[in-house]
Amino acid sequence: MARPGPAYLPGDPPPARQRERMVRVDHAGEYGAVRIYAGQLDVLKNKPSAPTIRHMGKQEEAHLDRFNKMIADRRVRPTVFLPVWHAAGYLLGAGTALMGERAAMACTVGVEEQIDDHYGDQLERLGDSDPELTAVVEKFQAEELEHRDTALDHGAEGAPGYPLLTGTVRRVSRLAIWLSERF
Repeated sequence: MARPGPAYLPGDPPPARQRERMVRVDHAGEYGAVRIYAGQLDVLKNKPSAPTIRHMGKQEEAHLDRFNKMIADRRVRPTVFLPVWHAAGYLLGAGTALMGERAAMACTVGVEEQIDDHYGDQLERLGDSDPELTAVVEKFQAEELEHRDTALDHGAEGAPGYPLLTGTVRRVSRLAIWLSERF
């Protein structure tokens, strides 16, 4: 059954521009995720969680590779914030890892829950307008949920201040999404 997608309101960017924004923000998000896992791995490289973090990081690298190709193929301008996300992603990953393995996993939960919401919104807006982008978003959304579940299985909820930590990470992620879509 075809998904019609939402009606566009006056003032909304045209559908083609919205799809460009989606590719831009998804590219930025995957770039940031790679940097988060790099920061976590640099701190936790000799800890029991290192193989799990490495695996999730490799999946994020594959996601980034796919969006690198889409950025080039569709001639979409990357976000101007990539240099900021380079440093900020790494600092978020390393900073939470310095708080311990559970805090690093709580960071993953916060990021992935926000990304799940973000990808869900994108799928609703896409409808049937872009089958290639829809397929990529659906696949990556499932893998991001796997990362969240893995982090929960590895004790994320046992992190000190878990609700505050995940809530803060979600808010920061939501702001990064908003900025990367537009700039």
